[in-house]
Amino acid sequence: MPTRPDRLLPGSPYPLGATTDGVGTNFAVFSAHATRIELCLFDPSGRREVARYDLPECTDQVWHGYLPHVRAGQLYGFRAHGPYRPEEGHRFNHNKLLLDPYARLLHGQVRWSDSLYGYRINAPKADLSFDRRDSAAAMPKSVVVDDSFHWRRERRPEVPWPRTVIYEAHVKGLTQRLEHILPPERGTFSALSDPRLIDHLVKLGVTALELLPIHAFVQDRYLVEKKLANYWGYNTLAFFAPEPRYLGEGGLNSIRAAVQSLHAAGIEVILDVVYNHTAEGSELGPTFSFRGLDNASYYRLLPDNPRHHINDTGTGNTVNTSHPRVIQLIMDSLRYWVEAFHVDGFRFDLGVTLGREPHGFDPNNGLFKAMRQDPVLANVKLISEPWDVGPGGYQIGNHPPGFAEWNGRFRDHVRRFWKGDGGMRPALAAALGGTAELFDKECRRPWASVNFVTAHDGYTLADWTAYEQKHNEANGEDNQDGANDNESRNWGVEGPTEDEAILAQRARVARAALATLAFSHGTPMLLGGDEFGRTQQGNNNAYCQDNELSWFDWGQAASDPGRAMTGYVARLLRLRAELGTISAACFMHGVDEPLPGVADTAWFDETGAPMGEDDWNYTEGRLLALRRAARRDDGRIEITLLLVNGSHEPRRFELPPPTFSWTCRLDSAAPEAPEHHLDDAGLDVQAHSVVLLSTYAEDHRT
Repeated sequence: MPTRPDRLLPGSPYPLGATTDGVGTNFAVFSAHATRIELCLFDPSGRREVARYDLPECTDQVWHGYLPHVRAGQLYGFRAHGPYRPEEGHRFNHNKLLLDPYARLLHGQVRWSDSLYGYRINAPKADLSFDRRDSAAAMPKSVVVDDSFHWRRERRPEVPWPRTVIYEAHVKGLTQRLEHILPPERGTFSALSDPRLIDHLVKLGVTALELLPIHAFVQDRYLVEKKLANYWGYNTLAFFAPEPRYLGEGGLNSIRAAVQSLHAAGIEVILDVVYNHTAEGSELGPTFSFRGLDNASYYRLLPDNPRHHINDTGTGNTVNTSHPRVIQLIMDSLRYWVEAFHVDGFRFDLGVTLGREPHGFDPNNGLFKAMRQDPVLANVKLISEPWDVGPGGYQIGNHPPGFAEWNGRFRDHVRRFWKGDGGMRPALAAALGGTAELFDKECRRPWASVNFVTAHDGYTLADWTAYEQKHNEANGEDNQDGANDNESRNWGVEGPTEDEAILAQRARVARAALATLAFSHGTPMLLGGDEFGRTQQGNNNAYCQDNELSWFDWGQAASDPGRAMTGYVARLLRLRAELGTISAACFMHGVDEPLPGVADTAWFDETGAPMGEDDWNYTEGRLLALRRAARRDDGRIEITLLLVNGSHEPRRFELPPPTFSWTCRLDSAAPEAPEHHLDDAGLDVQAHSVVLLSTYAEDHRT
């Protein structure tokens, strides 16, 4: 093994990771149970190890050393010595090259080999055995990075929560088929800076682009062997390093340039982050980083049998967010993405896992407390996916103040109402009101409910109206993967059809669902591509489809139906931005009266009479009117009336008293019809549609 005669200087235990000062680099890595940590340097190709050093000091369980003459661009990794006693939770194996948990950049990809496992795969009681093969040739390498960047007076949009509209998309899927972009830039962050793409988002009316995971992730071995790919990226390898495939020639600065361009257009950037588990899987998984550095600290292990991992995530392992150094790792990662790349928020995959303590989910656990008090995170958006697969794993509405949550109940109830299920009128009313029964506590606001009808996980909006059975055959799992219950309806034919009546019905239901999303209290989230009818051909679990099944078809967006639907969504979002009774900052419960005799919220049936208990309990009730009223900044009272017809035929709605001069702002059954004043005390609402009326009144009370 080539070595150098010079020794590392003691260096510093802080900051963790590789920190260069332009003259040399300080290396620091946490391990509470290692007996020795080696630093390995590699040539620029990453194929040849050129030097190996012992980190000379360990302070407060952090191993550290300073190496002169090592600068940005140097490739490196660690080897950790310590006990290999799986029955006690320790799996040290110095034959395995380990990524720095704080690596800012990776060189290369995982090359699947049995040498990546700390044990002999084919041995009896395999994970108790010990593998002596060197894994360096199969491992990506950590890269020393200089993070300096001039932001050119860049300003964050700082969009208030009540004005926020989220657009969920994938870096590659969103941009891979943008034909006017040079091929090397497609599917990368450079493409996110494209003016035409940004103009599309601006015209649509979204204020935040939420990106599926961009942290470096692993292509799962079983997918590679099936010639598929981990497309979504929920298999994190490094929490500080971006996925190299998304960088292109621009490197790390391509991320910053994309964020700058989006910010200049008033669009925030939210990252979907996966801190609940890592790519190392269960005790039978490979050794990439955390397992080899300190398995017993980084992961939750069964208390009575620490050989095995607790699997609250369904992926084989669960990150131990009760450990202070793990909390530090996650917090340092979050701050890094905010400070180095100016991102505006995070969506936490399986957020319940992050709030787990040994006794179960705890909204006051250490990590949540750390996030809530951190000054760097004080002005960024924090969104939790409020479930996991562990005990008591469905915790919607139970996260602490300061967090928004994906509202899966909104999705299910809205879908069931519009596909025609009975008894859904009370549930629809709750959805329109921001699911206050879950979120209106501890002074939380309606924005805490992130409402969605579709998301990356499941059907697209077009597929929700076209398929009643999932069609995941391309995933190679005999159609056994993905959810079986999608609350969908095909309206007469499974999949594509040329029947104009069925196509019109599907479009009408899709428009009604989008109107419900836009006109509900809470934060709307639109699945990217739904605005022009994107389809995945009935695949509701396209996690492994890195191909045209998942990539946006911008040709479809340019078609007449695509442009029409995009224009309709833009109209919905303009109305939402204009009308304060819809983008409300506070919950409305019908208690306040902005105008005498007009409560802030009131519910009526189609006759204009207030809804009574019998009406709410009527199983076949599919008609509903919602009137909202609020005082505007100019002193006028804004009043909106939402008329909902979930039945199969047109119905007459009589407008509730008192009489106002109403303007019809939108009819989802006639999406291109202009706004017009009503001359009657009632109007016909078409089947499976929504009508929005608005007016203004003066409050003459002194």
